[in-house]
Parts: sequence; C-alpha cells; structure tokens
Amino acid sequence: MDIVNVGKAKAQLSKLVDQAAAGHDVIIARRGKPIARLTRLATEKPPLRFGLLAGRVRIEVDGDADLTDGVLVEFEG
Repeated sequence: MDIVNVGKAKAQLSKLVDQAAAGHDVIIARRGKPIARLTRLATEKPPLRFGLLAGRVRIEVDGDADLTDGVLVEFEG
C-alpha cells in the first residue's frame, strides 16, 4: 500500500488510478496524515437468469423406481 501526498496525487492521478485498478491500494495523505484511499471497485456479478435450462432438462416422474429398498431407506431416513 503506497502513501502519496495530495499534491503528488494530483500530478500523478492517472498512474495512481492504474495502480488501484491493478489491485494495489493507494493512500492519499495531507501533511503526512492519511485522509483517503484509492482502491479498485469490485466487479459486478451478472444477474441470475432463471429458466436457462428450460426444455433441456427432463425429470422422470418415477426417478427412484430403480433404487433398492435399502438405498431408499438411507435417503428417506
């Protein structure tokens, strides 16, 4: 984490933004005291799309017909 004074930050803002985008936090200080942090934003997750597999997946009505009684007891408790 780099500490940079305000004056230097003004002169090198583009460079500091590139550093932050690369994942390196930059602390901006005034008279040697930290006042702000320049950091990378978290990437946004794409929204969930329900029904993406509609028509592609088929569930059998009697999906447990081939299971033995011992296996069924294990699942059903």
